[in-house]
Amino acid sequence: MTRRLKKPSPTELPLPFELDRTPLEEKLTAFGGLPLVAQTFRALGLPDSVRRNVRVKERQRGYDESTFVESFVLLNAAGGEYLEDFERLRSDPALSEMVGHEIPSPEAARKFLYEFHDDEKIEEAKQLRLPDQIAYIPGETEAQQGLGRVNRDLVQELARRCPMQRIATVDLDTTIIESHKAEALRTYEGELGYQPMLAVWAEMDTILADEFRDGNVPALMEPLRVVQCAFAALPEGMSEYYFRGDSACHEHELLDWLRNDKRERGPEGFIGFAVSARMTPELREAVLKVPEGEWQPAGREELDAIREYAEVAFVPSEKTERKDAKPLRYVAIRIRKLQGTLFSNGDEVRHFAVVSNIWDWKAGRLIEWHRGKAGTIEAIHDVVKNDLAGGVLPCGRFGANAAWFRLAVLSHNVLTALKRIGLPPEMTAARPKRLRFQLFYVPGRLVCHARSMILRLAVTAAELSRMLEAATLLPQPVT
Repeated sequence: MTRRLKKPSPTELPLPFELDRTPLEEKLTAFGGLPLVAQTFRALGLPDSVRRNVRVKERQRGYDESTFVESFVLLNAAGGEYLEDFERLRSDPALSEMVGHEIPSPEAARKFLYEFHDDEKIEEAKQLRLPDQIAYIPGETEAQQGLGRVNRDLVQELARRCPMQRIATVDLDTTIIESHKAEALRTYEGELGYQPMLAVWAEMDTILADEFRDGNVPALMEPLRVVQCAFAALPEGMSEYYFRGDSACHEHELLDWLRNDKRERGPEGFIGFAVSARMTPELREAVLKVPEGEWQPAGREELDAIREYAEVAFVPSEKTERKDAKPLRYVAIRIRKLQGTLFSNGDEVRHFAVVSNIWDWKAGRLIEWHRGKAGTIEAIHDVVKNDLAGGVLPCGRFGANAAWFRLAVLSHNVLTALKRIGLPPEMTAARPKRLRFQLFYVPGRLVCHARSMILRLAVTAAELSRMLEAATLLPQPVT
């Protein structure tokens, strides 16, 4: 009996082609779906908003501000993380023709970012510090504020296109961007970097406001300003308003503002909130006095711990709120390790608490709702830093980095608008990397015929139908 020879794996063989030394003269593209991002940018009316709000150029030569901003959005959507990645977009033979303008060079993009920096803003912030204060937050330049107004216009237009959403939950949190630039300062975790703050509209997966900060700025420092900007960005006519935050939001100016139905720079009426309470010695003592029979299982099973909650009768000793303010509600969370095991610090039990002005929900519902921000703002932090370019800062100039980060925020919201307006429901939760794989990285050929350009894509009929439907739902501006 003869023994059959084993067939070699294709991976053991040389590649079955040779490279032709003659460059291809046809206009091909590797980014056949990327123009949908530019179409979304334009369908939202952002070019006009940029023209009205962002003015950094003194001469008419070169790219206008709208072209720069759209190009940064395209860079983020395509997965670029560095200014040098603009060269990858510029090298695509057809992309510039498809979007109707040249892509800026890395050096032109760098100079554009520099226009957002002003050393005087930093010096002013330093001078306004209290004698014992180290951290400071520089005021924004007019150009930075303009970019913020562009994002607000985007939120307003997206809300107009999605009129059924009448509930607005604002989640607030900071995130650390590690950086080894000479100008970066040490964060509370020990590494060098920056610590921007974001406010998110949870129901719409949309960033309402951002504030770029040095790494040594504590999250507890002046959160109210960002919260006010976030609520101001929401469309009018919301039926319900809510707010969630971690212990950095347990700050009296912010809580007083949320509790005041006649608040300044915000919507009138009730804003239901829940924030992680700072565990002061007084609060801890009150938690420890809760009778054992009042602790209830939280319903969230853990392999090595038991999670429980209970109402806590607690009134802070430092009374800063108005006399007519309603009392706040405190709900404690107790996490007990199973017998024979300890937490890393040697404790058997850990206590946390949530402070809220919502009294008509059961404690379990309040706890679970507050925990829900981990699936919104923390996920968006991850996307902005790791799927977009927000986590790799381009230079040492504070204002330029702030503009770079805000452009990543704007890019996130443009992609959110594309998903919610132009794509089927199953794509609503898609991260940018999935959009690239499914939609943006599509090879195509640009054909010029009868004084018009036609893009032919190498996709299936079903995929082409989805892209055509998206283009229909995102109409081009009338010229």
